[in-house]
Amino acid sequence: MKVLIIDDEEDFRTVASSCLGLLNGAEVFEAGSGAEGIDLACQEKPDVILLDLCMPGMDGKQTLRNLRERPAASDVPVIFCTTVGMFEQFEEMKTMGALAVITKPFDPLKLYEQINTILVTAGKMPASEGEEKVQYKLVEVACDPEENVPPPDE
Repeated sequence: MKVLIIDDEEDFRTVASSCLGLLNGAEVFEAGSGAEGIDLACQEKPDVILLDLCMPGMDGKQTLRNLRERPAASDVPVIFCTTVGMFEQFEEMKTMGALAVITKPFDPLKLYEQINTILVTAGKMPASEGEEKVQYKLVEVACDPEENVPPPDE
């Protein structure tokens, strides 16, 4: 799996890259800004992008809008990673093609599995042999199991 991490926090990129690359064999690319991420997405054509919401300059929402305008990156699945609670903003981002939100801090040992589950559930990646496709509403994934409860449907 090719993963592009777009985040202005170098520590986050380093930890996430190590978890995905060293522990799980993913090919990982890193960008420290939205503009750099858009360029890398068009060049490398990743399978998924982990995108920070709050970045200086071009924030995550603007980066996602710009990605959707680029033919080379318009259909790349995007998962937001952020410390900000985003339930009210997530619906808007879903219409732009965001699949889910993983909150920081995350469990480094489960990051690859979370990404894989999100992609399989969204139909963006085939389920592994012998693995059933899990059907559930992905809204927000958090390290703390009590935070994984989505808000009630209104």
